[in-house]
Amino acid sequence: MPGRLSRLLSLFAVLPVLAGCASSGNLVSESSRQYVREIESFVIEDESGLPYDLPLLGGLNVPRPQMHDIDADGDIDLFVQEETGSVIFLENTGTASEPRYVWRTDRYQDLDVGEWYRMLDLDGDGDIDMLAEERFSHIRYFRNEGTVEKAKFVLVVDTLRDANGVPIFADRQNIPNLTDIDCDGLVDLFIGRITGTITRYESIGMDANNVPQFKFVTDNFEDIEIIGELQTRHGANTMEFGDLDGDGDDDLLWGDFFEPGLLFIRNLGSCGLPSMRGEPEPFPGRNPVETSGYNAPIMVDVDMDGDLDVLFGVLGGAFNANFTTSDNFYYLEQTDKNVFEHRTSRYLRTVDVGSESVVKFADFDADGDQDLLIANKIAPADHNVSTVYYFENIGSASAPHFRAMGTMDLLATYHQNPAIADLDADGDLDMLIGKWNREIAYFRNEGTASNPNFILVDPVYISLTRGSNSAPTLGDIDGDGDYDLFVGEASGTINYYRNDGTPEEPNFVLVSDEFDGIDIGRRSYPTLVDIDDDGDLDLVIGSELEGLRLFRNNGSRTEAMFEDDGIIDVHVPVLATPEFVDIDGDGDLDLFMGGVSGGIIFYRNR
Repeated sequence: MPGRLSRLLSLFAVLPVLAGCASSGNLVSESSRQYVREIESFVIEDESGLPYDLPLLGGLNVPRPQMHDIDADGDIDLFVQEETGSVIFLENTGTASEPRYVWRTDRYQDLDVGEWYRMLDLDGDGDIDMLAEERFSHIRYFRNEGTVEKAKFVLVVDTLRDANGVPIFADRQNIPNLTDIDCDGLVDLFIGRITGTITRYESIGMDANNVPQFKFVTDNFEDIEIIGELQTRHGANTMEFGDLDGDGDDDLLWGDFFEPGLLFIRNLGSCGLPSMRGEPEPFPGRNPVETSGYNAPIMVDVDMDGDLDVLFGVLGGAFNANFTTSDNFYYLEQTDKNVFEHRTSRYLRTVDVGSESVVKFADFDADGDQDLLIANKIAPADHNVSTVYYFENIGSASAPHFRAMGTMDLLATYHQNPAIADLDADGDLDMLIGKWNREIAYFRNEGTASNPNFILVDPVYISLTRGSNSAPTLGDIDGDGDYDLFVGEASGTINYYRNDGTPEEPNFVLVSDEFDGIDIGRRSYPTLVDIDDDGDLDLVIGSELEGLRLFRNNGSRTEAMFEDDGIIDVHVPVLATPEFVDIDGDGDLDLFMGGVSGGIIFYRNR
């Protein structure tokens, strides 16, 4: 282990009632528990000591940005779609030239935008409206019925229609764009097709209900046909129009599943007579950016210096999307006419370890506060392994402050999922590590509580009867003084292993691979926690798409009886991996989650 990781780990003073790393306190009663999402609750620093701006945003895998001054305060605010159906809103509380983004919501106005959204003034009233995907592959229209200072988006129609009343079809994997390409005062609608061509519709104004109407113009706009590096016609694509070269007409940036970057198509005509029949060029010309493909660009004057810059999210295409699970939100600044400098590939600085993060807490250095581990699916820089990152709490038990200290060199495998406890009763913490397959490895700490030395005891300590993505959690479920083991897996069921050994020498014996008939859907992530403060362990299970489900223990510490109590009422990411810990020392358990986007989501228990 590099650096200070050579002195990891500490002990739980007594065998905890709670599971493994969720041992610091109990949740308050059900009626008084209130979870509040927070993004900047405490400082998390990278290895250089630089704090993350938005540490608990949750990570980004497929960011689809838009930027508009939505509150008319003179600076540009940021909207980012990461999940299907919802938009993150980050208000710019800085200045026009030096933005500072503050998270406001993950579900902007609770708008269901499907797979894409576009924001612009469609009805000519001076405020921003929105088009978005109507499942599947039609176009919703949200009209802004508020003001330029305070937007209020209202769904007007769920399907835009052409001048003949036919619904306009937009393949859901292709993100359309709108611009007045010929400067006639009417907005044109452009839709990429799976053939690599572009369909153009021309606005013919608003109907009697103030809904935009478009007439079909052509399926072969400017005879553009994008053929990718793999010499196939393209499928998923995005586009953005804007006067990128400052000559008074709109140019085109094209992102495509089969292109390892952006393509630039210059408008060789004029504002009134566009001509875009030139050869597509990799962008920017002097030093083209290379990504995994399928990039979603916007042209915007980010630094307010009078020219257009480029932001784009990497959605992941044909060139190994694992490379861009962390570096996927690019900012290219236009520093001189047609000269673009790559400023960052993480425009929003948030904790992000790639994809499918798992968050665990324990006092790893025996200083009385909770430190942090984050594991991922696959390391973005090394596709042969997953990575476990260690963040030391250099603050205190009531005022945490985390700093990245490197990675833990454990297993050359994928989907490492730690369960942490003193398994041999020697006063320091050991670990079980779940893997991408059905196996669980056992690491014993042969160092000390404050200076650990993890030694692999058995790489296949436990092997599930079936399934994959083993997700272990530990807790004394039968009150006999040793840890028992629950394991989630890909099919959504729970494996229960009773510890028939001793606190000094565990012996996990399979009781059931379908414990209590529980099936959470895909990818079960269990954790044992006394959620109702009654002295026994309840079971909370994260999942791929079904949220966090609580199975309350209506039995006792020695004889558990779990009953389905429904979904915990918090917004969760895809692949929610819950972890409960008293991070602020106020005597109740707060909620952390990893997820598919690779970051940390935090709910404070108030």
